[in-house]
Amino acid sequence: MNRRRFLGAAAGLGAAALYPRGLAPQGTAWRSWRVNGARVNQHLSDLSRFGRNPQGGVSRVAFSPADVEGRAFVMELMRAAGLSVRVDPVGNILGRREGSLAGAPPILFGSHIDSVPEGGNYDGDVGSMSAIEVAHTLSDRSYPNRHPLDVVVWADEESGLTGSRGFVGDLSDEDLRTPGRDGVSLAEKIQRIGGNPLRIAEAKHGPGSVAAYIELHIEQGGILDQAGIQIGIVEGIVGINHYDITINGFANHAGTTPMDQRQNALLSAAELVLAVERIVRAEPGRQVGTVGRLLVKPGAPNVVPGEVALTVELRDLSMEKIEALWDRIYRELQTVTSKHGTTFRFAQQHSNVAALSDPHIREVIADAVANLGFTSQVMPSGAGHDAQDLAHICPMGMIFVPSVKGISHSPAELTRPEDVTNGANVLLQTVLRLDQA
Repeated sequence: MNRRRFLGAAAGLGAAALYPRGLAPQGTAWRSWRVNGARVNQHLSDLSRFGRNPQGGVSRVAFSPADVEGRAFVMELMRAAGLSVRVDPVGNILGRREGSLAGAPPILFGSHIDSVPEGGNYDGDVGSMSAIEVAHTLSDRSYPNRHPLDVVVWADEESGLTGSRGFVGDLSDEDLRTPGRDGVSLAEKIQRIGGNPLRIAEAKHGPGSVAAYIELHIEQGGILDQAGIQIGIVEGIVGINHYDITINGFANHAGTTPMDQRQNALLSAAELVLAVERIVRAEPGRQVGTVGRLLVKPGAPNVVPGEVALTVELRDLSMEKIEALWDRIYRELQTVTSKHGTTFRFAQQHSNVAALSDPHIREVIADAVANLGFTSQVMPSGAGHDAQDLAHICPMGMIFVPSVKGISHSPAELTRPEDVTNGANVLLQTVLRLDQA
């Protein structure tokens, strides 16, 4: 039986079937173990001090002084939980609890603590603090884990999944050298947080080097909250394609150019925006399409717009569906520009390939949820996460907890303390099941 099939069988059979009588760690008492909910929520509150903004959220942008201070706090919590802490060459923080099974690959779980500018106190933080709490609970219980258990806090999730990309070997020399919008190279930023860009290759992990990766995260949408469901079991992380489009017309005087003689680039762009909405809605499924960037030139009230730059973003669990939607949008783009006497060019600037979670990991999470008595729903993740990179090298699973009113990337972001505790307990029980399998 291969390892993935074994994980699925283990989820259904439980510890009694996995070990001879008397050899299962702690017998089956571990099934009743729970995290310290007050402790994990206090740590979440304590972390919010670093980068706190006047709006009540945080601006703990990756590589900033607030991020450096928050990372130092996280490492203190890891040590207090009995973990051996190190920073890898990419800047990821890893806290290890050694295992007893010789040669066993580690089980990895965690999230990130960096935020968007003027962000909230829960995105990434809930998963990171809960992972540390799981380690603390296992230490309190003197649990004899078989696999090494690695709690991870990924570096720079928000601006490009830097830490997880480096972990799977997907950071190039050009990525490290190229200056960001602030003019500072990624290599220099990684040094700020204790990484070593000259040894970046040492951070790479290949397939089979990790037994499984589990990430607890807030949903960042409103599905669970609206339905009153306690836990989301993630079936996969959507793929994301960005298409940058420039439409060119002819800039001319708005008062003297007759309506039938205009080459209005904005008119073409406006029809394209409506077409994106219509095309994406017409297709059955959970795909989404957005035009969130529109730059009009010259941008004067008395000039017919001569150029418009915009970006079409498409997301779905199926890359084939994304490509089919783009084909329809592209044909519409040809039609509207021809209609208005404009021209266009486009480039696909960004693509994140969809990453499906491992079905047997989902079974293990579902078993943990059922034994805890929580309600759950299988659902996609519409946002990107570090887990999508880990899916390249190991079985991956994600656990969602509700976001009140579906608000995220905002100071108004909120996950209730009881939902934080519920998620941490699902993470604890999932890690225990995986370790014993």
